[in-house]
Amino acid sequence: MSEHGAISKINLQERICTFKEVSRGFDEAEALKEAGRCLQCANAPCSKGCPAGIDIKEFIHLIRGKKYLQSLAKIRESNSLPAVCGRVCPQEEQCQAACILIKKNDPIQIGYLERFVADAEIASGMVALKLDLAANGIKVAVIGTGPAGLTCAGDLAKAGFDVYLFEALHKTGGVLAYGIPEFRLPKNIVAHEVEYLKRLGAKVECNFVAGRTQTLDDLRKAGFKAFFIGVGAGLPQFLNVPGENLNGVYSANEFLTRVNLMKGYAFPEYDTPVKVGRRVGVFGAGNVAFDSARCALRLGAREVSIIYRRTFNEMPARKEEVENAREEGIKFHLLTSPKEIFSDNNGNVKGVICLKNELGAPDQSGRSSPVAIAGSDFGIELDTVIVAVGTSANPLLISSIAGLKLNKRGYIEVNEHMQSSINDIFAAGDIVSGSATVISAINQARLAAAAIIKKFGG
Repeated sequence: MSEHGAISKINLQERICTFKEVSRGFDEAEALKEAGRCLQCANAPCSKGCPAGIDIKEFIHLIRGKKYLQSLAKIRESNSLPAVCGRVCPQEEQCQAACILIKKNDPIQIGYLERFVADAEIASGMVALKLDLAANGIKVAVIGTGPAGLTCAGDLAKAGFDVYLFEALHKTGGVLAYGIPEFRLPKNIVAHEVEYLKRLGAKVECNFVAGRTQTLDDLRKAGFKAFFIGVGAGLPQFLNVPGENLNGVYSANEFLTRVNLMKGYAFPEYDTPVKVGRRVGVFGAGNVAFDSARCALRLGAREVSIIYRRTFNEMPARKEEVENAREEGIKFHLLTSPKEIFSDNNGNVKGVICLKNELGAPDQSGRSSPVAIAGSDFGIELDTVIVAVGTSANPLLISSIAGLKLNKRGYIEVNEHMQSSINDIFAAGDIVSGSATVISAINQARLAAAAIIKKFGG
């Protein structure tokens, strides 16, 4: 770590041709130095900025005393996924934004301290939290093993429930496994978090498509008393411009699933070929878009471009990921909207025709709306297009549940306790809110778990 708080990264030339984790994180000396900067504020504004309500002041205090496993145990009182959140949570917009040091200096790098103690547990081979759980015998089905499902399962297991995690894919982790690349979130980290839940007593069943393998009514007959739905929002959206059906056009979901979950980056060791051309264009500028762009670069693309209708200031991606992409040579076509993807007359992508924009009045998100400039058409030569403009609710499970109330966007409607219109069904995460952050899903899942404990705990 530099004097100005910059985190050490692996060599740039190594970064762009490998899927190794980019950030090295803190070593012990760096962690102790950073923890030593904490003012231990009486009112701990950082905790108020954390959606999960982690006792940040105390876990940093424990780091200062070199009590790393105790520090991790403190975090796990509120968050069952510290190694994940320490890497992918947007701390700069939440806990770190509330740090009092931000007024004159750099805020405490809370995320990297969280990652440090989580990684210290992995390195030690010890378990940071030992519990004597009193089982209540009440069976709860947690459907989906993304951040919401894993969090709800953890809280319920700690409360003595008989928790079953059901995952449609062949590996656990949900979006943590299929959506976020190794260079940002190594899959052994996700596996470690799942193993922690197994230590608490949670059972895991993969290749289980709820609503198809068995319905919720089938599970009720098998003795399940409550259900938590955390299946995310994995149905890709497109721009509906001409040419989106050409060869060489991917949804970001398909592209990242092939690369991450199916290990397309290790072809032919893994039998998942991923065609990436010389020139790749990614539509969008969220974290998913940047993950896609940086994966394409590592898979051999000579030139990768982010094509985005607004400017850097409006990008929803984490600033750290934008910075990493710029360092790695990703190009940017800003204030640019795709109008049509054109072909080589053999059904393959040859390029995209775009329009230049100017920014107008703010929209519902508070960001300035892009307004197309008439006659500004221009072309960009591409042979691969990745569409990363958002997702919507996958109807596979929710369409199988009679009487389940959905909102206008097709997401599950819940009350303040994350309870659906059906008495024994609760939900949280992207299937409720649409695409959001990992920590937001964790917060909602904890609310749902608390409600299940209160209602069914006896």
